[in-house]
Amino acid sequence: MTTGEASSTSPDAGKSSASAETASKTGSAQNAEANEASLPEVELTSEMLYRLLTAEIAFQRGNWQMAYVTMLSTAQQTRDPRLAHRAAEIALTAKQPEEAFNAVKVWRALAPNSEEATQYYLSFVVLGDNLEEAKPIIEERLREAAPATRGVLIFQVQRLLARAKDKDAAFSLLEQLLAPYSSMHETHLALAQGAFAKGDLQRARDEAQTALKDKPDSELAALTMAQVLPDKNDALRSLADFLARNPKARDVRMAYARMLVDQNQYEQARKTFEVLLKDQPKEPTLLYALGVLAAQMNDYQAAENYLTSYLNVLAANQDEERDPTQALLLLAQIAEERKDLDGALKWLSQVEPGEGYFGAQLKRAQIIGKRGDMAGARKVLTDLHASGEREETQVILTEGQILRDANRMPEAMNVLKAGLKRFPKNTELLYDYAMMAEKSNQLDAMESSLRKIIEIAPNNQHAYNALGYSLAERNVRLQEAYTLIEKALSLAPEDPFIMDSMGWVQYRMGRLNEAESLLRRAYELRPDAEIAAHLGEVLWIKGQKDAAQKLWRAAQTKDPQNDTLKSTLARLNVNL
Repeated sequence: MTTGEASSTSPDAGKSSASAETASKTGSAQNAEANEASLPEVELTSEMLYRLLTAEIAFQRGNWQMAYVTMLSTAQQTRDPRLAHRAAEIALTAKQPEEAFNAVKVWRALAPNSEEATQYYLSFVVLGDNLEEAKPIIEERLREAAPATRGVLIFQVQRLLARAKDKDAAFSLLEQLLAPYSSMHETHLALAQGAFAKGDLQRARDEAQTALKDKPDSELAALTMAQVLPDKNDALRSLADFLARNPKARDVRMAYARMLVDQNQYEQARKTFEVLLKDQPKEPTLLYALGVLAAQMNDYQAAENYLTSYLNVLAANQDEERDPTQALLLLAQIAEERKDLDGALKWLSQVEPGEGYFGAQLKRAQIIGKRGDMAGARKVLTDLHASGEREETQVILTEGQILRDANRMPEAMNVLKAGLKRFPKNTELLYDYAMMAEKSNQLDAMESSLRKIIEIAPNNQHAYNALGYSLAERNVRLQEAYTLIEKALSLAPEDPFIMDSMGWVQYRMGRLNEAESLLRRAYELRPDAEIAAHLGEVLWIKGQKDAAQKLWRAAQTKDPQNDTLKSTLARLNVNL
């Protein structure tokens, strides 16, 4: 959360912003009139018109230097600030900051009363850490600001100085600038944000606390306090306490719900969003958030209800600038989970060209393949326009997966082989090919592909993990398997599947206690059927057979077709 974001959502800031907006519009109109009155009287001769048009054409053709020099020199000759402004725009578009700053200085010199020129100038000065140069300008702006707009200006100053590279110097200047306004609520919030930006958490908390004492019902102060608290649990408690005192604080409740999601407290987050929805039953943000949460919690009926309501709201409000694609994809995923392939295709058919369309067509092909229509699935992929290696690779991978799911493994491997001839260093193709080779018992090809990935991408944890797990699963070269998985775990220490692999290799090496500890941790992070199969086997061998069977039953209920679980139960001759 930035000060800007908070100030735009807080009721306090909203009132200030409305006043500021009115004042800003009045000031802008007056500023525009003053600038227009001060424009030089220059005759637009045919020669000058030709020069300016030539400059614009040159810029469109990529020759920014010619356009920039022409605009700036003409601005200096005619004293017309509009041409200097245009020169600055050209340099910025061409990503030439030094030239842009030179043009801005000319622009401001020609139009000293221009608010826009001053803002550009200050931005360049602060980015260049020339803070002393910015100080008198900002001091004057704060001093001359109307009382109704000064609070908003304070936030703008803080955001401006936050862009400086020297955070300590920027905060020191912020303190100096705001010292005359120490009694203002906004001053303490801006100082809290500034202190937070430079890493002074104690000062940030002190300033936020002062702001809260000054206005105990200020949502902006509550949000700032939550932001600057380093411990997320403390931040959650802070927001919860504020809501207990101010139950109608909508912005704080929204921030609280989102923080609960970040902390994976989905049930509590869902209840919080539902409270918000009671007041605004057709608010699309809330409907979508609740749909996603319900899907995350496997409450598919609720997810469908929320997401379809979300789509209906968007359809009824054509001016709503939201893309329904993600909701349609999630609804298709839910339908697929329910084995409702026709329903999934119905949702996917509603995805329109744009962001997400390519992925939707890949998913369409997969589902059509699941229905047994291989020709139809491949036609979708053939008709799909793939641009660049990434998209072409996705098409190849999808076709391979469709064939693999149809148990046409030789064809699937041939598709990937052909893809690797075109993109021999593509790690996604190499990885999928390795996995198919393993399933086809072509272990040399599997190992060769995974080692090639490691050579191309030394930090690819999946390749280390897959190779190590394959060795552990076959109970061969266990020390090498351990080393490979250890490397994978160092690259992704919180990955539950890599933890599972490490637990499994520890089990193979006879280290049952270490194996149980790792597998329990992995299962806590991801209650997956394969992890449950491994943990259950360790418990079974340790003599904890009731605990093992309980774990296996839960996994079997969730994923009855899991190959690892079925093979484990068969190998141990266990009937659940």
